[in-house]
Amino acid sequence: MGLYKIAGIGEILWDIYPDYAKLGGAPTNFTYFVTKMGHMGITLSRIGRDEHGSKALDILKNSGMDSNYIQVDSEHPTGTVDVVLDENAKPSYVINKDVAWDYISLDKSMLLLAENIEVVCFGTIAQRSPVSRKTIQGFLDALKKDTVKIFDINLRQDFYTKDNIMLSIKRSTILKLNSEEIILLKEMTDGEKYRDIDFCRVLIEKYGLELICLTKGENGSTIVNKEGDISEHKGFKVEVKDTVGSGDSFTAAIAVCYLKGLDLDSMNDYANRIASWTASKEGGTPEPDDRFDDILGLY
Repeated sequence: MGLYKIAGIGEILWDIYPDYAKLGGAPTNFTYFVTKMGHMGITLSRIGRDEHGSKALDILKNSGMDSNYIQVDSEHPTGTVDVVLDENAKPSYVINKDVAWDYISLDKSMLLLAENIEVVCFGTIAQRSPVSRKTIQGFLDALKKDTVKIFDINLRQDFYTKDNIMLSIKRSTILKLNSEEIILLKEMTDGEKYRDIDFCRVLIEKYGLELICLTKGENGSTIVNKEGDISEHKGFKVEVKDTVGSGDSFTAAIAVCYLKGLDLDSMNDYANRIASWTASKEGGTPEPDDRFDDILGLY
């Protein structure tokens, strides 16, 4: 098996906790884990010409990630997010506006990259701005027909619209969402009458999706494919430090497993192992340890 080239396009930012800061952003966390799984993780985003931006580049390079598609903005700062954890270590976010990743531009290098990747992951947050939304949609349009497009819906604050969500699902191969997001999506589409699994089947049929992954926090996840097969996983119990990045590591594992052609149960088990390990660590880009390496060895 050769290295897979897997990209994440959208936000790169610093998660600012009360006592420390961690590099994050869903596409960045996603490509970080792709890299730590032994593949080529490529982040497409934009930073400011500031200290946060310099530190972000250093971390990407030191982590073995491809930073050649990180644009530098002289007018807007590197993105930051204020993170607050509740008593269950579940985070809430205040995502600051008008930052560098709101102005990602579609350049020639990105168009060339689009011809040479196996998977791209994208979400709604970076599409809050017209500039980055146009860039993300243009990048998706430039991909090869067989490129796997993962839409990690990632609904935050008011950074999404029904029209953009539906357009993004229509462009996708795989949809990943959580138990709160599926409720919002049902409300938007008059789908409250359906059970979660049936609603997933409706979306798969309507939009031609290959797979839907529904994550349920400590209760594991459900995966449904276009053939109607279902995999249920109860998750793994761990001592949670925080859940930042857990969903992104889950999505990274799904991307790699899908390319490998693993069955649904194996895919679900691997993704839950990676996600639970992430939840036992601080921040969305924790340094791998022996337990992480043991998980990688399972599949």
